[in-house]
Amino acid sequence: MSADLTLILGSKTYSSWSLRPYLALRHAGLAFEEVVIPLRQADSKARMLAHSPAGKVPALIHSTAGGDVTVWDSLAICEYAAELAPEARLWPQDRAARAHARSISAEMHAGFMDVRRNLFMDLGRTIDRPERLAKAAGDITRIQAIWTDCLDRHGGPFLFGAFTIADAMYAPVVTRFQTWKVPLTETSQAYAAAIEGLPAMKDWRADAARETVVLDMLLD
Repeated sequence: MSADLTLILGSKTYSSWSLRPYLALRHAGLAFEEVVIPLRQADSKARMLAHSPAGKVPALIHSTAGGDVTVWDSLAICEYAAELAPEARLWPQDRAARAHARSISAEMHAGFMDVRRNLFMDLGRTIDRPERLAKAAGDITRIQAIWTDCLDRHGGPFLFGAFTIADAMYAPVVTRFQTWKVPLTETSQAYAAAIEGLPAMKDWRADAARETVVLDMLLD
């Protein structure tokens, strides 16, 4: 495996932001090494600061002849991967579709705070808390509307036909909806199945199942 790319990740059970660039890099066919930093441990912040000036995960370190390039923030890493591997077409080829994909990716990146607050990512269990679904109902409706619109326009199985950064941005939401038993439309169920069927997604879940640090964020 090439050692010129290193992806710094948080716990795979809980780190939705880390999952996004992982899927993008895997889809792009870019070889990379992984450093996984368990979240919410006494040394987590210090370990993250050793790799990223923001002190957060994920971060991508690209070792080049001119020195290391450090990219932090999930969407920025995905964009960097798209530039490293243009043949992977991580954005749609069509200009209008590409603008649409960037728009919904940015909406995911900056929004849906009710889903973030109430339906955290936890691949280790399912949680039955209807009151949390009620608090996130508006976001849940909007997300499924985005999925339906894209799938209707482009025919699936992914949001723009083939896998793109937009799918990487929404993949953690698929896992959150499963964890929290969110009722899904038939269209959303098919999309969730496509995301879960990705080899990279299966590998991520397998790695998460082997993690030994268990958090209960319901207690926070």
